[in-house]
Amino acid sequence: MGGGDVSELIAQSCPVEDFRGQRVLMIIPDSTRTCPVGLVFQRLHAHLGGAVRALDIMVALGTHQPMSEEAICERLEITLDQREAEYAAVGFYNHEWDNPAKLKRIGVIAKEEILELSGGLFAMDVPVEINARVLEYDRIVICGPVFPHEVVGFSGGNKYLFPGVSGPEILNFFHWLGAVVTNPMIIGNKWTPVRKVVDRAAALVPIPKTCLAMVVDHGELAGFFCGTPEGAWDAASELSRQRHIEYKEKPFHTVLSCAPAMYDELWVGGKCMYKLEPVVADGGELIIYAPHIHEISLTHGRLIQEIGYHCRDYFLKQWDRFQNYPWGVIAHSTHVRGIGEFEDGVEKCRVKVTLATGIPEDVCHAINMGYRDPKSIRVEDYRDREDEGVLYVPKAGEMLFHLKQRPAWAREM
Repeated sequence: MGGGDVSELIAQSCPVEDFRGQRVLMIIPDSTRTCPVGLVFQRLHAHLGGAVRALDIMVALGTHQPMSEEAICERLEITLDQREAEYAAVGFYNHEWDNPAKLKRIGVIAKEEILELSGGLFAMDVPVEINARVLEYDRIVICGPVFPHEVVGFSGGNKYLFPGVSGPEILNFFHWLGAVVTNPMIIGNKWTPVRKVVDRAAALVPIPKTCLAMVVDHGELAGFFCGTPEGAWDAASELSRQRHIEYKEKPFHTVLSCAPAMYDELWVGGKCMYKLEPVVADGGELIIYAPHIHEISLTHGRLIQEIGYHCRDYFLKQWDRFQNYPWGVIAHSTHVRGIGEFEDGVEKCRVKVTLATGIPEDVCHAINMGYRDPKSIRVEDYRDREDEGVLYVPKAGEMLFHLKQRPAWAREM
């Protein structure tokens, strides 16, 4: 798709007369998502900039690190000179998930409804908070890509509100809900319990919402869907299902999963496990190769070092010990470590996960992960060996890999 197609679809979905004189907030992803946000922002600004009272940007960080002014300009594909000239009136804002003063409660999803939405897994009231600044606008425009996702099934749509600009309580709840269902049963499926909770929370946001959903294939815009967050996401996820899932005949005993530079800590680099776990053979090894990653997580690293990386049942069967940790952190732990069992105090995980990163060996072992010196990895040794049971993935984290025939362990989840 070209820029002209994008401009035409923006004009159709965001009529000038419907937006005239209004304050508009465009919610975008941070730099850990591949998509031409800059193209869409610039075309939207050209279309509406002269008619609206404001067109501002908020980065849907979830719990990721805030972006600098320069980084947001880079994300929007504009120079600092352009920022100070034609885009001077555009406000740049980072979400602040951990600042209660910046959040506002907009409702509660009652435990009876949670019981239904979660398929009977949970029965608890879930408070819904959102960045208070969002409520100062007349219109919300959500802009971002759709990919298979380990927590919600497919990213995009209302996920840019929850957890993108949400408070921690609902964020922690549905991340743990997804972990209890398990990554292999969630990822690449559309109508998951987590998606139902996300859409229900979004219905509490009392502002008209338009979604500009992108599907990106090998760096190129393959699809652009405009409409309600639910409708645009629905259409985009169908194309994502076609473009972003690669099927393999047999599992691999060794997978070299190479993290791109946009994953600058293990918190996001864990996607290199999420998207490949389904094709690792029982007892096999997945190596996250990322010499540039030196941090577990700037935000959550201390907590992860306390609890380590473990399978779901390790936590569920010791819930009294772990229930007061942030559930989103526990969920991340299970996603990176993968499927396993915990019986009689012994944890048995299905696969070995090895870090070939800048994280020191003693730290890797302390958090229950394998270690490999990244300097010992010769990438060329892993290429073109699929017939031998070795899979090399040069840019992991967005494409989902599945087996054509679902293995027994996945069917039993």
